[in-house]
Amino acid sequence: MTGLAATLALQRQEAPQGESLLALIKEDVACVQLRDPAARGRLESLLLYPGVHAVIWHRIAHRLWKADAKSPARFVSWLARFLTNVDIHPGAQIGRRFFIDHGAGVVIGETAVVGDDVTLYHGVTLGGTSWRKGKRHPTLGDGVLAGAGAKILGPVTVGAGARIGANSVVIEDVPEDATVVGIPGRIVREESKRRKLAGGRIDLEHHLMPDPVGGALEMLLDRIEFLEARLSHAQDCLRQLRQSQDESERSTQ
Repeated sequence: MTGLAATLALQRQEAPQGESLLALIKEDVACVQLRDPAARGRLESLLLYPGVHAVIWHRIAHRLWKADAKSPARFVSWLARFLTNVDIHPGAQIGRRFFIDHGAGVVIGETAVVGDDVTLYHGVTLGGTSWRKGKRHPTLGDGVLAGAGAKILGPVTVGAGARIGANSVVIEDVPEDATVVGIPGRIVREESKRRKLAGGRIDLEHHLMPDPVGGALEMLLDRIEFLEARLSHAQDCLRQLRQSQDESERSTQ
């Protein structure tokens, strides 16, 4: 999985220097209608979506950061956090068509690398777990979706197309197209069992997410019921044995 992280980072570094900031912003605004059924138009998305505002501010801050204007970049990042409640370090590398739905409480660290067509819901953290310099934040492949409150911590790699369930805590690498839930995060669904939606849309039916804890409890309850039945049968056998012994003792007397 470290190879994916290196590849994404290289792609970001090799992006055309003359790439239009306006073109990137247009893509960020246009992708909203594909991922949010409440979006009614591009103008509304541009004016009223704090997640879109946060991405636009980051695009500007990241350009300043790459131009070695560190302090102005941090100021723009601070201003964006103040206005949108989304904290993205200007050093973070963000791909195309990045969407933050609801745009509240999202934190993205300095060395995070985010691929294209990634969607984050409110409360997501791409955080570090070390005081050391260097790569210490996650790498997200193309098309990753992270549910509300998900925490992805450390220099882990989340493969392309993976889905992170709400409030999950990911501390290990995640394969491509996997679905992860729980604390710590566990893989609960393979690619072959997931719904595929056309047109770049994402599957919003989060209530269909597997419940590994519920499944484990069901297995435990089934086992308890089986053991209770075995115990009841053993008690019946013991009772019958005692009755036969008592009858034999009476007959000998």
